[in-house]
Amino acid sequence: MDGTNAEQKRLTRAAAPASAVPTVGVVVARTGRLARLGDPLAYAMDVLGPKLRGRLRLVARDSRSGAGGARQAVRELVEVEGARIVLTLAGTEVLPAVAGACEEAGVPCLSSTFPWQVYYYGGRRRRWTYHFCWGLDDIAETFADLWEVSGGTERTVGCLWNDGPQGSWSRHDTHGFLPAARARGHRLVDPAGYREPAAALDGHVTAFQEAGVDVVTSAATGADLGVFRREAAARGLRPRLITCSRWLAYPPAPGTPAGQAPQANVATLVYWTPGHPYRSSLDGTTPAELAEGYERATGDQWLQPLGLSYALFEVAAHALATAADPTVPESVATALAATRLETIAGLLDWTSGPEPHIATVRLAGGQWQRGRTHPYELVVVDSRRVEGLRADGELLPLDATDQMSTGG
Repeated sequence: MDGTNAEQKRLTRAAAPASAVPTVGVVVARTGRLARLGDPLAYAMDVLGPKLRGRLRLVARDSRSGAGGARQAVRELVEVEGARIVLTLAGTEVLPAVAGACEEAGVPCLSSTFPWQVYYYGGRRRRWTYHFCWGLDDIAETFADLWEVSGGTERTVGCLWNDGPQGSWSRHDTHGFLPAARARGHRLVDPAGYREPAAALDGHVTAFQEAGVDVVTSAATGADLGVFRREAAARGLRPRLITCSRWLAYPPAPGTPAGQAPQANVATLVYWTPGHPYRSSLDGTTPAELAEGYERATGDQWLQPLGLSYALFEVAAHALATAADPTVPESVATALAATRLETIAGLLDWTSGPEPHIATVRLAGGQWQRGRTHPYELVVVDSRRVEGLRADGELLPLDATDQMSTGG
């Protein structure tokens, strides 16, 4: 840290009061394009820091929303701060960079909000790094549930996928979204991947019209989905449903006019909400209490990563408390591998994951609908895959309230 960044100074905690207190390092985006998604992790750290004082010392570094910044953050946390474990979430470039730097440093790492197949099969052999998340196949199953609930007999789905990692993994023949969706009997129409940011997507609109598509699925950014929706409306393509993951799992950016939000009536994956029936293993906090506290403290709408951010600290605290020797990396890694813990994000179980070093998170189906407190709110419309979670609304047609024609 160069000492000039006030946010980094705020996040960097004072020196440990005693050497017996293990240090937990946190790589969090505070500047750059991922800064907004770093807010939940920073908030969880601020809330839990005082509660964990005397048990753990929490120290953060800014990833600067890039791979280089992430690697530097890990080096500083390990070499300067003496971190015994490093936590992070989100970022196609950031998360693999953090995991790779921890592997090189020989320090356990715990991460989330990155489909587990991309994390597990897309990187190097894992020794020190552990992860919890849903899978690409889980997204496909959840979206297929929504396609089938939305009505109609058409089984042809248009794929608005980019030419980057999100698109490549979505169309992967073995580990991706594609095989799971096909197994449900759906035919996927996948034109050539587009480059982000998209200037135009008329080729996709044409391909979907020619194939008779009336359901579209994607992992687009909000801006690119806005481009597609405007061009589709101008050309007369009116799908009955759009399902979109990645950025569309988050609410519209603050200040976005309601009529211009690309989220309008778009269905998405739901991995955590204030209504989930869980409690924190650290302090008994419920999802509803956590979301309310976040909105009160920040003035912003709650984000799904909030629950997983809190769970990162729960698992780290559990691993360090159960490790035979929390000062020895091998001991902490062994404790992570043996962790089976009820958290504010649900049961996280590394003892029976789909692959070593992996624990999974269940998904429900949701939709961005006009809200009472916020312009758009995430409504759970299909909760069949999450025990104890109640649906709080019905799936609406894409054009139930407005068809996007401008903005985005």
